[in-house]
Amino acid sequence: MDGFAAACGFSVEYRIGGPVRRSGLAECAGVALEDAEPFRKFRFAKSQRSFAGWWWLATTGRHVGYESFVERDHAMLLDFDPGVTGVASQPFLLRWRDSSGKRRKHVPDYFARLRDGGGVVIDVRPDDRIPERDAEVFAVTAKACAEAGWEFRRVGAADGVLAANVRWLSRYRHPRCADEEAGKALTAAFGEGRPLFAGAGQAGDRLGVLPALFHMMWRGDLAADLAAEPLGPSTMVRAAW
Repeated sequence: MDGFAAACGFSVEYRIGGPVRRSGLAECAGVALEDAEPFRKFRFAKSQRSFAGWWWLATTGRHVGYESFVERDHAMLLDFDPGVTGVASQPFLLRWRDSSGKRRKHVPDYFARLRDGGGVVIDVRPDDRIPERDAEVFAVTAKACAEAGWEFRRVGAADGVLAANVRWLSRYRHPRCADEEAGKALTAAFGEGRPLFAGAGQAGDRLGVLPALFHMMWRGDLAADLAAEPLGPSTMVRAAW
């Protein structure tokens, strides 16, 4: 660990609509890494132990890749987060030399741009799958992010209840699910808080307004405690004033 803690000479390589560019950490402050193309290709093969795919971001209208269902859930949660304005998968290659002079490199899983302008670098790895060598790489990545002024997160599996609920809402994330008239009725129905089915019924034909209701929950216009229990008819929902 000491050798990694002494790592220095960071450089970053990324691609945004053209050839690969290379710069130091200081020069990356003004780079829109949320627009970066995946630095390495995603592999889709029947023999893979994990499942890779693409997530359509309602936040930007773009796709981001993932290499496992755990990564997919975190891409989804970033998309659900109103404080996030952009996400790129496999956004850049970080290079450095450790204290012995050996060249090292690492491609983080995601870069997210926050509404306040800040950046977050995210590595996804379940807590029980981090050997010492990988833990050292994550520590060096955190050090590099601190130098660049970015936040670093190493995350494991998302909370099961939260992920399941947001996954359900994500089915209604597309703008086509929005309904202005139903939205007004739903906002009024859930103004002081009401069970999900009861409020939907008060707003109109229950089956007819549920897509708009779930879309509003995805957008944050209607709120519920999504980490408490699975969504159901009795889930308490309120308007997010």
